Amino acid sequence: MAAYKNQGYDPEEIAGLKEELQQEGRSFVEVEDDELDVLDSGECVHIQFIGSYKGNEVIYDAVMYTLRLHHSSLVYEMAIDKVKKSFPKYIPPEDRKPNYTIDPEEEEEIELMLTEFIEEMEETEAVKVQEHIEVDHDFEYGIGLDVCLNVEEITDEVIEEFIHDFNANNLKLDNTLYSFSSDGQEE
Repeated sequence: MAAYKNQGYDPEEIAGLKEELQQEGRSFVEVEDDELDVLDSGECVHIQFIGSYKGNEVIYDAVMYTLRLHHSSLVYEMAIDKVKKSFPKYIPPEDRKPNYTIDPEEEEEIELMLTEFIEEMEETEAVKVQEHIEVDHDFEYGIGLDVCLNVEEITDEVIEEFIHDFNANNLKLDNTLYSFSSDGQEE
């Protein structure tokens, strides 16, 4: 029996996933991921499915998310970078340690500045995004995929269609550049 450095290529692992998929009647399984706090939003999902790579079956480990989520994440990151130029010691809430303290007035000023930066970037369409897939062949389990699609929500139907087209080598991505605003308007 061969020992696989990457278990996502191991035929026994693949057989186990195939069995699970058959029992569930789906072409993918959802992966619980404590690091992705947006998984319950409908705009992001972490899945695994079986595909082919260089003629062999492999498990693909994919994070799929909407174009809108990708856009808002990029805008937020850029706004945080701008805020840090004025307040170098500022730490965003998602990165704070339990003992972090900040003056409430300073935090209010920073939040206002952050909001203004976000609104300005959205109004000027400073950030534009398009559908894309990033493939990570050095992933710790199988092959990693980072999939960004221009859909309102990542539903089971969207996932099934993606897997079908991906495995049939028939996937067509939209190269159009999009910008979004917080009020829900696509630009």
